[in-house]
Amino acid sequence: MSSSNAPFGLRPAFHPSGLDRAQALANGIASAYNTDILKGQPVKLNSSGNLVVAAAGDAFQGAFAGVEFTDTTGRRRVSNYWPANTAYQTGSCVAYFYNDPNIVYEIQAAGSLAQTSIGDMADLSNTTAGSNVTGLSQCTLSTTLVGAGNSAQMLIRDLAPYPDNEWGDAYTIVRVTINESQFNASVNAI
Repeated sequence: MSSSNAPFGLRPAFHPSGLDRAQALANGIASAYNTDILKGQPVKLNSSGNLVVAAAGDAFQGAFAGVEFTDTTGRRRVSNYWPANTAYQTGSCVAYFYNDPNIVYEIQAAGSLAQTSIGDMADLSNTTAGSNVTGLSQCTLSTTLVGAGNSAQMLIRDLAPYPDNEWGDAYTIVRVTINESQFNASVNAI
């Protein structure tokens, strides 16, 4: 698994309380928003209160989980991703995303990470990568660690416990938490 480059974005693994529920945000995506938002992709709130794709280095809310809306023909749509440039009937959109900064996610690194990376931080990479066929993100964690005294988007907590995943593998899968959350008062929120 971690010897193959097969990223899957941010995948919630667990929450310390046992609850890792997605939040529902009414009118969470602007009608005709021109960018795909894929399941597992990092998202942030813009100044209008809508979800948009977060870039590497951005403070962000969490991981996108899906959307439902009524399209302009009156058909109700439920999808694990937002298809770019889709218009919907006013008031019909509900976007789902994981936004609790205590959720522990699994993510594949863009390369190899050693056990010494525990407690270090890194930014996300390939934040817009993914498939609008499967609707899944291919976001990865950068292997450029920021080191002591510096800050980045994600805090590395541990190795994801899979039989074929080891520290030093070509594409290590790790467990991380959001370090630069838009909820954090010390981070420029929007």
